[in-house]
Amino acid sequence: MIRYSTAFATVLLATTSVAAASELAPGNGHSIHFCHVKGVVYYTVEQDGYRVVATLASGADAQPMRFVSTLGPGQHMVISLPQAVGQPSLDFEIMRDGATVLVSEPAATPMADPME
Repeated sequence: MIRYSTAFATVLLATTSVAAASELAPGNGHSIHFCHVKGVVYYTVEQDGYRVVATLASGADAQPMRFVSTLGPGQHMVISLPQAVGQPSLDFEIMRDGATVLVSEPAATPMADPME
């Protein structure tokens, strides 16, 4: 099982231009940082899947945003932070591979050229 998780993480890194991916354990939080936005992501094991919760805020006084998704095996969710016009968005992905949940570090996603 560990061999498959390692292979999955390797494929994730190779195909998404992600700098790193971290494996989560149920109930343990993982800090995430987008430029000026910070937060935490964790998951719990529920009857219908893994309930993933990501909470983000752009500062101590800002209203936090919470993203919740229940992931089945092989499913993923992406949280994307838009940047200035013409700049790529910053994305991070949370993926479930069997009993393993991986969180990618934010990576810039190239934007399509509107002139093409």
